[in-house]
Amino acid sequence: MEFLQALINSFPIFIKAAVVTVELTATALVIGTIIGLVIALCKISSRKFLNVIANGYITIIRGTPLIVQIFWIYYGLTSIVVLDGFWAASIALAVHNGAYIAEIFRGGIQSIDRGQMEAARSLGMPYSLAMRRIILPQAFRRIMPPLGNQFIIGLKDSSLAAFVTMEELFNISMRMAASTFKDIQFYSIAGLYYLLLVIIFTFLVNKLENKLSEGSSGVGR
Repeated sequence: MEFLQALINSFPIFIKAAVVTVELTATALVIGTIIGLVIALCKISSRKFLNVIANGYITIIRGTPLIVQIFWIYYGLTSIVVLDGFWAASIALAVHNGAYIAEIFRGGIQSIDRGQMEAARSLGMPYSLAMRRIILPQAFRRIMPPLGNQFIIGLKDSSLAAFVTMEELFNISMRMAASTFKDIQFYSIAGLYYLLLVIIFTFLVNKLENKLSEGSSGVGR
């Protein structure tokens, strides 16, 4: 009963924090997806220096903790470029997720039969156009499940933005717990909001996946 009362009383502040969490996650994932696609294309490129850049980026980002990356950007990069907590956290999350999304894109692109690219090139289609019109649409349909999983991981990882003053769900739960000494209650409330957001994200990803599958089957008929 006490938990329910705390849930109701804290609703306004937690729902505001949930909006910040969604905005932070959406911004990071959009930028991270763009970074991931660019890095994936660099990794499969025939140009060695692009391979080196892509491999170096993926190795460094995947080999260091996200919290270190967030602190490095928030306390390091902001000494050179003025960034508020939102953009510092968004960029750090985008760079982090971009390394994992790059590998997802790479696997999806390389899973497409190379003959399709060769056929397009033999017809005089430029590489970039063939990639955009033929390879990427098919690859995107194949990578949707793992990409959706990465998006959900990105949502949960956004909780680390609490440590750079972002007033998102986890930050609010820490503040409420510290002021009331009801740690379990408010951490449980934060967990409940994260669970609801993950359920919504999963539903949207599944809807998109089903829509892409229907489009794919329609092309084949």
